[in-house]
Amino acid sequence: MKKKKVLVSGCNGHMGRIVCSLIAQTDDMEVVAGFDLVEDTSGSFPVFNSYVSLHDWSADSTIMPDVIIDFSSPDATKTILQYAYAHEIPIVIATTGLSEATMQEIKDMSEEIPIFQSPNMSIQVALITELLKEIAWTIPKAEVEITETHHNRKKDAPSGTAKMFASAIKSVLDNANDAENTIIYGREGKRQEHEIGMCSKRGGNIVGTHTIEFFSPFETLEITHTAHSRELFADGAIHAARYILNFASGLLTMDDLVND
Repeated sequence: MKKKKVLVSGCNGHMGRIVCSLIAQTDDMEVVAGFDLVEDTSGSFPVFNSYVSLHDWSADSTIMPDVIIDFSSPDATKTILQYAYAHEIPIVIATTGLSEATMQEIKDMSEEIPIFQSPNMSIQVALITELLKEIAWTIPKAEVEITETHHNRKKDAPSGTAKMFASAIKSVLDNANDAENTIIYGREGKRQEHEIGMCSKRGGNIVGTHTIEFFSPFETLEITHTAHSRELFADGAIHAARYILNFASGLLTMDDLVND
């Protein structure tokens, strides 16, 4: 079997190193290059830190990546996204904290190339998102609170996963209650009607825990997802990379992968 060639963006970061390690254990993929704003060329493949150097390598090299996996930073994602678009390479974007402008770019570019974008690469999280929609539709009068906990090095708060949960619930409640719901990031004072509360905690080396609570007058429904290892996100991204190779274009998510 001919191995698919992978470029890992953010290859020198913690998640990028895990992705590279897991790919090395597969029979159908290999890392042929890396992109990282932090220079470190001690690995077994070339690493580039600018669009120009990456573009020059592509022009001179006989090795063109079949797919890109991006676990980097918002700034690095913007660069690697432009590279993927210019060379028509499918890309998996797992970076969180992306701006609305970058999200719009992703949407626009997905009309020409396949882009898989998700703030969380866990299949269980994708299943929970669908379950939350069902719960919100069934008990639309419940008061919703979301709490997320991560390690002290995480740069964005709230997490992309918490925002994804809140957005999914809000879309259902807006329709079910025929009222605009407001997502509150941290709270001061009394809870107001049609609020979805969001609380972020940072400390230690917690991989990631998300708890969603639905409060009704006589009972409370609670759903918690706990990530025990960062390898689950890397493994999910690798599955996503295999998945998007089946598409010529389009914006794909974990929902698409799970449903297929």
